[in-house]
Amino acid sequence: MSDLSPDLQHIASLDQRLLAAVRGIRILPTVAWPASLENRLIADFAAERFVLPEVQYQRPDLTAERTELEAIEREALAQGGALGEYLAHTAESWRIAAGMLEAVGTAQVCEPSILLYGRPGDTIPGSARSNLDAARYFVELSDELGADLIADDAREGISAETLRDEMARTLDDFFGAGRVRVEVDPELTAKAAAGATRIRLRGGASFSDYDRHQLLAHEALVHTLTALNGREQPLLASLARTSPRVTATQEGLAVFAELMSGAIDIARLKRVSLRILAIEMALDGADFVEVYKFFHACGQGVADSFHSAQRVFRGVPTTGGAAFAKDNVYLSGLLTVHTFFRWAFRERRMDLLRYLFAGKLALADVLSLEPCFASGVLAPPRWLPPWMQHVHGLAGKLAFSVFVNAIRMGKVGADDLSRGV
Repeated sequence: MSDLSPDLQHIASLDQRLLAAVRGIRILPTVAWPASLENRLIADFAAERFVLPEVQYQRPDLTAERTELEAIEREALAQGGALGEYLAHTAESWRIAAGMLEAVGTAQVCEPSILLYGRPGDTIPGSARSNLDAARYFVELSDELGADLIADDAREGISAETLRDEMARTLDDFFGAGRVRVEVDPELTAKAAAGATRIRLRGGASFSDYDRHQLLAHEALVHTLTALNGREQPLLASLARTSPRVTATQEGLAVFAELMSGAIDIARLKRVSLRILAIEMALDGADFVEVYKFFHACGQGVADSFHSAQRVFRGVPTTGGAAFAKDNVYLSGLLTVHTFFRWAFRERRMDLLRYLFAGKLALADVLSLEPCFASGVLAPPRWLPPWMQHVHGLAGKLAFSVFVNAIRMGKVGADDLSRGV
């Protein structure tokens, strides 16, 4: 670090302080429910014995962390420049998250989670429509198509152990042998979770071919890939860590990767969209049982309906009126990232799209930090997903998307289409 300018040395020092300050801030583990409680309640719900879950949380004391983050934020703002602003915004988001976790188990978790992850009624960039409108659209479309779709010829019932072995071989080929471990975790609430060097699969879960492709595209080749690229950064080690403020871009990019690699189906879009409708229900007063019954009525099984409802009520009372808003980011992030890709293509800035994978970045960071990439202060990504490596194929998809989005479907009728044949 001695060969850096004094300003960059200060940035690197603040970055290291940031990483040390957030080491004990663990958002999802803090709001998670014990697997033993889930298993017992799923059995009760399967027998239609409905009771509101009572969850005991360990509330952390993060006073020291919040104080340090406030200091880092002040120093970073005083430093100025794009790197200083990046650190200040990142410290601020961690500080908000720390305050949220200190209120775990109460309705006071709701507002900071909305501040970090957004609200279903937020409008989509470039549109007067909201995330809630998009969710309703995809649910309705899925329901209309569902009766006419022939089931895909895909394996069902793949065990977590079989999928672990298959993914491990694929990731060894892509990243190098042993760089990323794939493990089965019986305590995991989600079906999968990814870090820089480890991907966990929920023990006892059953996976399909769609799940396999989706987990590779989403977890491994976005979440793990961007973490590994972040570890390659010479200046900002924090780019290997998902801060709360980059969650929407990270999840949106991961779902966009599913779309680009053909790993997403309409049922997946429906599941993501139903969670947004459920968040809105909980905010409007629906309790856990009502949200569970909503998912079940929409075609999900007992266990899936329970886990979906549980995601909405992580860290908040199950009595209604509050929600944990993280699942809002999957669809809003997808729509925003998709718009960003189209914008970058229109502006002939494919370089910006590659920078998205250089670490855990928000879309705004890619724009503000572009001079740092150009100067070499920040490193370009070492790894890119396969669909990003084929620039001509990606450009073809984006070019088509940009053009056809100018066609106003409200003015298209069947007669117009028949005359065009």
